[in-house]
Amino acid sequence: MKDRSSFSVPVTVVVLAILYIYLSTVFIFIERWFGLMSSPGVFNAVVFTFIALMCVFTYSVSVFTDPGRVPATYAPDIEDSENPIHEIKRKGGDLRYCQKCSHFKPPRAHHCRVCKRCVLRMVLLVGSLTIDPPKDELQSGDSFRTAYIISGLLLVPLCVALGVLLGWHIYLILHNKTTIEYHEGVRAMWLAEKGGNVYTHPYDLGAYENLTTVLGPNILSWVCPTSKHIDSGLRFQTAYDNLIGASTSKGS
Repeated sequence: MKDRSSFSVPVTVVVLAILYIYLSTVFIFIERWFGLMSSPGVFNAVVFTFIALMCVFTYSVSVFTDPGRVPATYAPDIEDSENPIHEIKRKGGDLRYCQKCSHFKPPRAHHCRVCKRCVLRMVLLVGSLTIDPPKDELQSGDSFRTAYIISGLLLVPLCVALGVLLGWHIYLILHNKTTIEYHEGVRAMWLAEKGGNVYTHPYDLGAYENLTTVLGPNILSWVCPTSKHIDSGLRFQTAYDNLIGASTSKGS
C-alpha cells in the first residue's frame, strides 16, 4: 500500500494511461465508428465506461488497501501444537527475524521496501492504421491516425503484460503461493531432489480449497473478493493440518 500523502510516479503513469485510453476510445473511436448519439454508440460507450470504472475501482483498491502489518506483540510459539510449521532462515536455521522492524516474522510475511514494514502474506516479483476511408482522410487528416498509434502503443504492451500477470496469478492462486514463495519453492525443490526427497508446498490444499482461501468461501463473492474471511494473517492452514487431524482421529 502506498502512503496516501506521497506522490507515486508509477501510479500517476497508470492513471494517465487509463484516462487517455478511455477518452480516446469513447470520444474518438466510438464517435467515429458509430456516433455517440446513435444506439450502438451509446451502448458501446456505456459498456466501456462500466469496464473503465471497474478498472479504476480495482486499481484503487489495490493501491489504498492496507496489506496488513505484524502486531508488535507477535512472537512465534514453537511449542504450539496447532501450528506445525515454523519458517526459518535459509542460513543458520534460526526463526525469521526482521532487523529493520525489530520483530519476528510470521509465516509468509516479508519486509516491504515500499511500505517500510513487514507485510503479511506478501506477493511480490491494426488494421485501421493501414486502411482508412478517403472521406475520413480528408476530414480528419492525421489526427485519428495519431490517436490510433498512441492507443496501440499503450494497449498492446498493457494487454500483453496484464495477460501474462493474469495467467501467472491464476497459477499462484491455484497453488496457494505468493511470488516470493514460488521462487523459494524452486530452490527448496532443487535441494529436496538433490537429497533424494520430494518437496511439497505446505500451504497447497488443493485447487478448490486454495481458491476459497484466497477469494473467500462464497463463490458469488469471487467476482469482487473481500478479506472478511481472512483471520489475523499470523497463521494459515497447511496440508499438514489434515495429516495431523487424521493421525489424531486414528489414535483415538
